[in-house]
Amino acid sequence: MDKVTNLNVGAINPYALTEALVGRKIDWTKKESIEVMEDALETDYNELFDMKFNSPIYAGLKLNDKNMAEPVAASAITIRGDNESETPDVSGITNLGELKKLGVKSINTTKIRSGVLTRGVLNLKLDLPQMDHTLSKTLLSKPLAAILLGKAATSGDWTPENAVWKDMGDFFKDVIEFSDPVQGAIGNCYFIAAVSAIAWADPYRIVHRNRATGTGETDRVNAIQFYSKGGGKNAPTKLVEVTDKTLVRTSNNLPIYCRSRDAGEIYPALYEKAFAKWILKTNSDKPDITKTAFGDPVKATAQLNNKTPHYYNTGSRTGDQLYTIVRENSMSYKTIHPMTAWTYGSSKDYTGTNVVGNHAYTVLGWAYKNNKKYIVLRNPWGVTEPAGMNTYQGVLSFFDKSFWRPINMIGNDGVFAIEANSFQNLFAGLGVAK
Repeated sequence: MDKVTNLNVGAINPYALTEALVGRKIDWTKKESIEVMEDALETDYNELFDMKFNSPIYAGLKLNDKNMAEPVAASAITIRGDNESETPDVSGITNLGELKKLGVKSINTTKIRSGVLTRGVLNLKLDLPQMDHTLSKTLLSKPLAAILLGKAATSGDWTPENAVWKDMGDFFKDVIEFSDPVQGAIGNCYFIAAVSAIAWADPYRIVHRNRATGTGETDRVNAIQFYSKGGGKNAPTKLVEVTDKTLVRTSNNLPIYCRSRDAGEIYPALYEKAFAKWILKTNSDKPDITKTAFGDPVKATAQLNNKTPHYYNTGSRTGDQLYTIVRENSMSYKTIHPMTAWTYGSSKDYTGTNVVGNHAYTVLGWAYKNNKKYIVLRNPWGVTEPAGMNTYQGVLSFFDKSFWRPINMIGNDGVFAIEANSFQNLFAGLGVAK
C-alpha cells in the first residue's frame, strides 16, 4: 500500500457541459453531435481529454512537474470578454524564437505534425505539448464561468445563472445500480465514481432516510451520512439533511450537475448536494456545487462508507500485480469492496484513445478471457470508453446472477474491460476503502 496525498482528480463531463452551454438536450448518437461539442467548448475533440491542451474540462487546474493536477490560484482565472479569443493571439509572431511568448519551453525539440512546401513557402503544423502552463491563466468564457464559478449570496444560498432549484422526482426510481450516478457539468468525477463504487460493491449502504417537515408528505428532507477522513474537502462526521430540490435549467428543466441514468430518480444528485453542503459546513439547502470540483476518489469513498482508504500507485507495480489487487478485493469477478482508479494529467497515449486524463473511474471487477487478464471499469460520465486499446468486447457475468445482472461491454455506457498491462500504462493509481 502507498501513501498518496493531495489528489486533485477532476475532469468535467463534456457532454453535460455542452448541454448546459447550449441549453438543450443533444442526441449524442448522431455524428454531428461531436461538432456541436467542439463548437460549444471551442476545443478539438482529440484534444479534449488531455490537460496539456488546456481543455475547458479542466478549468481551474494546471499540470505540475509530476504530471498531476493542482488547483490554480483564483487570481489566475480570467473571464474572457465577448470579443476575446480563447486561444493566444499569434498574429504578431514573426519567427520561431518568439513562440517562447506562448510558454513554449524548447523550440529545438518542438515536434512537427505535418508540413507543406509550396513555391518557397513552408507551412508547418507544430505540436506544442511542452508549453509551460504554469505561466498561463485559466481563460473562461462568460457562459462557462457562470456554470463553473459559483458565487454564494449573503444568506449562503447559491444558484447559478439561468438555473432554479426544483423537485424533479423520487429518491429511488427502482433499485440501486452502479450505472445510476452520472456526472454533470463540474469536475467532481472523483465523488461520482465513489458513489458508483458504493452502489456496486455495497448497495445497502445507500439508504433512503427521510422525514416530513410540513403538514403534507411532500414537505420532507433526506438525511445522508458522511464521515470525516481529514485533509481537504472534508468536515466533521455528520448526518446531513437536504430537501429533494436539485438544480435544473430554467428553460427546459434539464439537470446541470449530477443526475441519474434513470429518469425521475434523484438520489445521485442529492448525494452531490449533501456532499457540497457538508464540505462547505453550511446550513443552506442551496450549497455551491462548484466547490466540489476535483478531489480524491479513494478518500471520497471512505467518507461514504467509513472505512480506511488504501492506495496503490501503478508506476511501481506490474499489470499482473494490479490485477491481483483487484482480485483480492473481489468475489467471483466483481468487487466486494468499493474501488476507484484515476489517470495521469497528461500522456502521449491519451490523444485519440478516449482515455480521459486526470479523471476518476469506478473499478467494477476483473475478467480473464482468451488467456488475457482484464480490469473492468466505468466512466462516471456514463459514456466514453477507450478506443483502439486492448479492451474486451462481450458480456461479463458477475457474482450472484439472481441479484447482479450481467455487464455488457458492447455499447456506449462508459463500461469497459481493459487489459491489465494497458491499465498499468494508462492509469496513475487505484484504491479501495475497506
